[in-house]
Amino acid sequence: MNKLKEENLLLESEIQEPGFWNNQENAQKVSQKLKNNTDRIKGFLDLKSQVEDIEILIGMIVEEDDDSQLPDLLKDINDVEEILEATRIAALLSQEYDKNNAILSIHAGAGGTEAQDWAEMIYRMYTRWVERHGYKMSVLDILPDTEAGLKSVTVLVEGENAYGYLKSEKGVHRLVRISPFDSSNRRHTSFASVDIVPEMDDDEDVEINEVDLRIDTYRATGAGGQHVNTTDSAIRITHIPTGIVVSCQSERSQHKNKATALKLLKSKLLEIKAIENKEKIEDIQGKYNQIAWGSQIRSYVFHPYNLVKDHRTNAETGNSQSVMDGNIDIFINEYLKMKSRNENTTN
Repeated sequence: MNKLKEENLLLESEIQEPGFWNNQENAQKVSQKLKNNTDRIKGFLDLKSQVEDIEILIGMIVEEDDDSQLPDLLKDINDVEEILEATRIAALLSQEYDKNNAILSIHAGAGGTEAQDWAEMIYRMYTRWVERHGYKMSVLDILPDTEAGLKSVTVLVEGENAYGYLKSEKGVHRLVRISPFDSSNRRHTSFASVDIVPEMDDDEDVEINEVDLRIDTYRATGAGGQHVNTTDSAIRITHIPTGIVVSCQSERSQHKNKATALKLLKSKLLEIKAIENKEKIEDIQGKYNQIAWGSQIRSYVFHPYNLVKDHRTNAETGNSQSVMDGNIDIFINEYLKMKSRNENTTN
């Protein structure tokens, strides 16, 4: 608490410096950090106040021997326990990039319209999750199908610990249901992949050789009005040594889309560099496909019963509708606990 207050004093002093707002990107980072710290301090004080209220209520119940207030007491205790659980989960986010924004990509698997509809359903699920947590989401690139669903979509999720939470979602997601696109009402299995990388700061030490890049322009395909459909403002960058492809069409400016695409490429290269324990980006070679098909991390079964189950942690729920409405914290939290236990065992 005291450490956060001291950091806030330094941040507030920095904001007061002349010319602070000249660098908009840095100003936004400092302002966001100040807000995050302030929210954490407020959360602690609110929790402390709730605990004190519970102690007072317990004293009143004992003193007056009044059981009628027990339901209120139990509700208050349950609320505090939920806050404490959320605080414990947040404390598990201690890895280097956990605090960063997240770049989330969804790709439909084989299967045409059925798989593309599933990709769009997952996109909606994460959109709802973002709203629940007060994060901000912006679309970087989207490729809808002319008939239904999405072939792929890449979004930026902004907020403290966005990557720390969402990193658990990386992998293949499997859907089993009666297809609304099958006139025979047969059961179908569809797949979509989710990729998560942390958004990197500009000061990250990554050198990308321009000769290793192939840059293509194309017309944006998402919503956005006449301008989107008539100019080649969208950018696709291929990193030739690795085969990584990134795209951006969120801005009307080709220059801004290129800058964003390069930032996305940097994030992917840094992740691969860390996974492969490479000293330099130049040491990374080979093809890295957007979709790494393998064993699914989670199954969503809508027929013949309702069940969503994570195959890594065995966390499950029969309320599939709630999950599709963005209530996926049960899976995120259990994954973070599992990772923490494994790390403690290893150490």
